Amino acid sequence: MKLDGVKIVLGVSGSIALYKAISLGRKFLKSGAQIRVAMTENATKFITPLTFRSALNAPVVVDEFAEQSHFEMEHISWSRWADIFIIAPATANVLAKCACGIADDFLTTSILAAKCPVVFVPAMNSAMFDNPATKRNMNIIEESGYYVISPDTGELACGESGKGRFPEIDVISNEIESILAVKKILSGKKIMITAGPTRQFIDSVRFISNPSTGKMGFALARIAAMMGAEVTLIHGPTQIPIPNAEKIISVVSAEEMSSAVMENYPDVDVVIMSAAVSDWTPVRKYSGKMKKGTENIDIELTRTVDILAELGKHKGGKILCGFAIESDDIVSNARKKLTQKNLDIIVANPIGDGTGFSASTNSAILIYPDSEMEEIELMPKMKLARIILERIARILSE
Repeated sequence: MKLDGVKIVLGVSGSIALYKAISLGRKFLKSGAQIRVAMTENATKFITPLTFRSALNAPVVVDEFAEQSHFEMEHISWSRWADIFIIAPATANVLAKCACGIADDFLTTSILAAKCPVVFVPAMNSAMFDNPATKRNMNIIEESGYYVISPDTGELACGESGKGRFPEIDVISNEIESILAVKKILSGKKIMITAGPTRQFIDSVRFISNPSTGKMGFALARIAAMMGAEVTLIHGPTQIPIPNAEKIISVVSAEEMSSAVMENYPDVDVVIMSAAVSDWTPVRKYSGKMKKGTENIDIELTRTVDILAELGKHKGGKILCGFAIESDDIVSNARKKLTQKNLDIIVANPIGDGTGFSASTNSAILIYPDSEMEEIELMPKMKLARIILERIARILSE
């Protein structure tokens, strides 16, 4: 791994795996990186700051309010200095605080101020790792645009065996190299991404929609920005945090999404339609709220505009990426959409456990016009987003 000149803030928290952070830091140094170390107060109960300072020849901060030789808002200056933050080991406590945006010490304050990639390497007892609260916190962290390197399964410091073991140093370093490698490969490109559901109103309070949350589209928007792209994000109604983008457009209906896409289409290089746009809309919207009454009601539906198909008719030199969530004949149905809509790539998602709507993970089959296929195993949506955008970058280069 070559990290010549890469500036790393190594954050360490109070886990028994803490001693492995020294070996990780030394590997970074040997690869040419510059290091600073941010310790939690609990981490100092396991290893002293002097040990890190001596072993890594690096500045170490525990308390930003300690007496300094010169005044500097260090949590801000370190966040601006760093090319990447790596919290290894990350305890359940640190994960919980960062998931909630709590900034009550130097490490968590610095993470909150960071604009570079932030990577968490959890290490803890398997019961703590499997606790629903920890799972929820890791999901929130990944949905917020941070990376999580999954712990290993094996013998733990407490003598038990399970998932929660600090990963091998080479696994962490390879993942860091991969994260840094994608940086700026889309520099100068303009990408439009759609995300979330649409709502087609029957009356003033009832509508036709689907369970989409926007997680996949938001992951794509976050990773595209990290890769240097200028992102236009068009999203439907959602309850999850909306990522930063050059332009953010909130819509409700399929018609509104179509108008926003068509208006911005001339100015972009790539379109990724990950939104779950309603296929049908009521012919008539009732005024006010319909009363239940005692009779059945027939609602006539008509097709909404197929946004991606319309773009395919006027494609020009742009790259078009579509999504197809399918319950059966996944590949054949996705291939039809790829051809009919004149796409450069389609992401086929099976409906199942851990995939599709609402889930924080996804599996996929990437299909290309030359009949090439690429199966992607179940993984966090942030990681899948990175793979999709890497493939789009390759298409752009070709």
